[in-house]
Amino acid sequence: MSSLEIISKDESKMSIKLKNIPLQYANALRRICLNGVPVFAIDTVDIIENSSVLPDEGLAHRLGLVPIKTDLTRFNEPSKCECQTETGCSNCKVMLVLDSGETDVSKTILTDELTSEDDSIKPSSDKIPIVQLAPGQRVKLECYARLGRGREHAKWNSSNIATLVDTDKENEKILTVETTGALNPEEIILAGVEELGKGIGEFKDMVEQLKE
Repeated sequence: MSSLEIISKDESKMSIKLKNIPLQYANALRRICLNGVPVFAIDTVDIIENSSVLPDEGLAHRLGLVPIKTDLTRFNEPSKCECQTETGCSNCKVMLVLDSGETDVSKTILTDELTSEDDSIKPSSDKIPIVQLAPGQRVKLECYARLGRGREHAKWNSSNIATLVDTDKENEKILTVETTGALNPEEIILAGVEELGKGIGEFKDMVEQLKE
């Protein structure tokens, strides 16, 4: 009989024991947990002012790699949103703004200065460095985060690591998932199981159509 059993769990990592689950399904779940569960990441950055030494492209790249807390119950992936527009809507896109103001001293701008229009969609940590400013320099920008998957770009990876190892018992494996901070580990695994189920169902439908 197939089963899943939680071995250990904390805020950043979770391990579960998989019993009597075929290797191909277990490994598919591992891959989905790594880069197949949708999470938020900053995708578009509008630079209003940037007098720092970091080029606009470098600033946008850094913002894109900031892990963003994600709520999968309230937002849609753009391709599945009813709005079906390039600009997006409040159901599939969230704006974040940053305005450092001018400073009289050297200063490191952290993610705590990145303000989101939605309190649930914000950086997973307030202490991630974005850019270093010298006296008189300023950064002002607007950026937009959306749901995406790591298969599209690594900034949408839901996990830092997802490993699958055998135990000393037959037909038993350990899946360990470490989150980037966008979702908690339990949410990643539950969403991964759901995604796997959808994928298997869609594949079966395709096979049935070929038989016809």
